[in-house]
Amino acid sequence: MAAKLDYHWHLRKVMADRGMFSTTDLLPLLKERDITLSSSQVYRLVVERPERLSLKILMALLDILDCTMDDLIEPITGAGIAAKPKKAVAGGTAASEGIGDLRPKRARITGVDR
Repeated sequence: MAAKLDYHWHLRKVMADRGMFSTTDLLPLLKERDITLSSSQVYRLVVERPERLSLKILMALLDILDCTMDDLIEPITGAGIAAKPKKAVAGGTAASEGIGDLRPKRARITGVDR
């Protein structure tokens, strides 16, 4: 079985190491490199872990911060990742989750007399 791969995103830390403590500090620097993002997009890029990232934006960040990809992205194996608990499907037995023993009654649909 193949190991599950994941990563840590260190953009906020790298920015702080370079003296950039505001997410909006990136806006003019990205604009110089012909990349136009809104302030909310830049905020999400810095604060959250991106799932999809344009290579142009990645290259611009590496240029702006004068760092390598290893500084921004740290690969990790899935062993340290907590698996989400599986939710019970309809008819399953998951009394400890959610509504406990309360279950809705199944609807009975009958033919309509015309």
